[in-house]
Amino acid sequence: MRKILLLALLLINSLCLFSQNIQDSTRVTTLEEVVVATKWKQKKQDVPYKITSITPEDIELQNPQTAADLLSLSGKVFIQKSQQGGGSPMIRGFATNRLLYVVDGVRMNTAIFRGGNIQNVISLDGFAMEDVEVLFGPNSVIYGSDAIGGVMSFQTVTPKLSLTDKIRVSGSVFTRYSSANNEKTGHFNAQVGWKKWASYTGITYSDFDDLKMGSHGPDEYLKPYYIQTNYDGTDEILVNENAKVQKPSAYSQFNVTQKIRFKPNDCWDFQYGFHYSETSEYGRYDRHLRFRNGLPRYAEWNYGPQKWMMNTFSASSTIKTTFYDEMTYRLAHQNFEESRISRNLNATEREIRIEKVDAYSFNLDFNKKIFTRHKLFYGFEYVYDKVKSKGVSQDILTSFEVAGPARYPKSNWQSIGIYVNDSFQVSEKTVISSGLRYNQYVLNAEFDTTFYPFPFTKAKLNDGALTGSLGVVHKPNSSLILSSNFSTAFRSPNVDDVGKVFDSEPGAVVVPNPDLKAEYAYNIDFNLAKSFNDKLKFDTSIYYTWLDNALVRRDFTLNGNSEIIYDGELSQVQAIQNAAKARVYGFQFGVEAKLSQDFIFSTDLNYQKGEEELDNGEKSPSRHAAPFFGVSRLSFSTEKLQIQLYTQYSAKKSFDDLPEEEKAKTEIYAIDENGNPYSPSWYTLNLKTDYKFNNTFNVTAGLENITDQRYRPYSSGLVAAGRNFIIGIKAKF
Repeated sequence: MRKILLLALLLINSLCLFSQNIQDSTRVTTLEEVVVATKWKQKKQDVPYKITSITPEDIELQNPQTAADLLSLSGKVFIQKSQQGGGSPMIRGFATNRLLYVVDGVRMNTAIFRGGNIQNVISLDGFAMEDVEVLFGPNSVIYGSDAIGGVMSFQTVTPKLSLTDKIRVSGSVFTRYSSANNEKTGHFNAQVGWKKWASYTGITYSDFDDLKMGSHGPDEYLKPYYIQTNYDGTDEILVNENAKVQKPSAYSQFNVTQKIRFKPNDCWDFQYGFHYSETSEYGRYDRHLRFRNGLPRYAEWNYGPQKWMMNTFSASSTIKTTFYDEMTYRLAHQNFEESRISRNLNATEREIRIEKVDAYSFNLDFNKKIFTRHKLFYGFEYVYDKVKSKGVSQDILTSFEVAGPARYPKSNWQSIGIYVNDSFQVSEKTVISSGLRYNQYVLNAEFDTTFYPFPFTKAKLNDGALTGSLGVVHKPNSSLILSSNFSTAFRSPNVDDVGKVFDSEPGAVVVPNPDLKAEYAYNIDFNLAKSFNDKLKFDTSIYYTWLDNALVRRDFTLNGNSEIIYDGELSQVQAIQNAAKARVYGFQFGVEAKLSQDFIFSTDLNYQKGEEELDNGEKSPSRHAAPFFGVSRLSFSTEKLQIQLYTQYSAKKSFDDLPEEEKAKTEIYAIDENGNPYSPSWYTLNLKTDYKFNNTFNVTAGLENITDQRYRPYSSGLVAAGRNFIIGIKAKF
């Protein structure tokens, strides 16, 4: 870690020296950017909280394999992976269902988004993205439940209209290969535009083999074995010929995006979007590392195909009325399907759990300028989620199936919210933003007591949450922006909190708890952005978040019993409870400068510290507070060629810094000199290039993890890729 910090300091010192000789003709990205993650186009400099953007140009150069990898391009989002078909973002000490995913203005979070790591973000197609923005900190006033640590807003491609009487036709084909997992990706898109109508079609297919880790790192990460099931149903433990290959981690994925736009005049804009994603079945790699009685515990532990479909219709009006200047309404239906397939070593029965969610939503948003200096943003949201879940026990030889316990109860979850936000232009230099939201949430669940003797058959929640925000932006001059924001946020209990049954860790089982209330977050942050002669820019944010009535997993009793038999093992009973307080604080720092006409240097650094209460009143580090991490880049750019040399790095988490629940997961951590699990520090050195032969044809290539480090990002079950060669070829028409 000292070497990493020293390298960062040397780079920053070099920057200061170089910046003294910057040519007058060069410019750094200005502070005047426009963002849309607030639901309306706003100047970034007028928003009191931190927002970062990832552009299509960033995506093209970096060639991320999944949408989770895409988020890491910002240098401000830490990604955890339990398997290759996954990616769970961590933002400012929060993750999973305390972060909100938004696609084209529609919330993606459902009633079964869990507190454990999730991989729903990989359903999104990175090739279909027009803009990706991350809002840091609570944002429940606009987005409602779950927006505690941040909001990830994905804006897909908007079909382009023709500006002349001729039909506008354009598109591209793309193919990519990566060596670390033998990736084979193909993408096609086409746009057709008339004066009033336009269409976009995108299709992507990716196939990934088992991922290969690096050569230099902890031996504990190697995978010396794998399980093979024979035709007669017997399981064999075989030697992995190459222990750096992580078996099983292979999977494939298919995405379709179809958007249609109709703009009859300058006042109305109608858009329809269809999104579909489906993965193959794939192994949850970290579960394949668990042992019991000296042998691998599982012969199988796979996620079934993850499917996501969204139909959305939006209409936007710019006809000024007494009540609004602009209006947008969105109707959306999403269908989610996921499943878990597990079988203990040498068992003849396979346990299958299948979950389906239909999510319906309606959003109505307005803005209105009043009294010259005030601009109001207000709206209404309704969300309805219907959850179906079933369990199956299947004989692996005969395929005979009988009903088994379901993961969730039959249930529905509703959210009704109204909000108002006021942006007050106090002067040319100062803007004050304030907002309120009231949200009512309703949950109804029916439990099947056939397999588990729950002391209840129904659970009902009907409660409300009030949240607010107050922020100020002050611009003493055109090169300096100071802002501060105080905000509250909430997360209402969902079906996963109230009704789930699953084995959270070896020797523990989580059972339902119908007596839950919303958890609240209180946050304050301070932000500063400064540019020097439009050639050097830096920004920094410090923040503190307090989480009250936190929903956490704690020991529990079922019918007076603290232990029950689950999956053939005596297990400690646990449940989600409003049982803790937690706090997270930290800072983010970024710097960007042009060192010459063609060279840009940038660094992003992130530090977060979190702790939460335990049952006995003691403190434990927060599970989702990532260690210090960052990225430093040196970029060269001309009209045809881009080259970027960059290093990513992360500090270690010692055994004493690990959360209590992580200390039991010895299978995913390295072992220190005292025999205790810990997460070592790591770094990678990477090179990316993009060469445009002409307006039609370009090639991207890269070499990731050049020094072939063997590292596992904190809390991940999957070891990251070793040295990885990437090449992509794109042709436009």
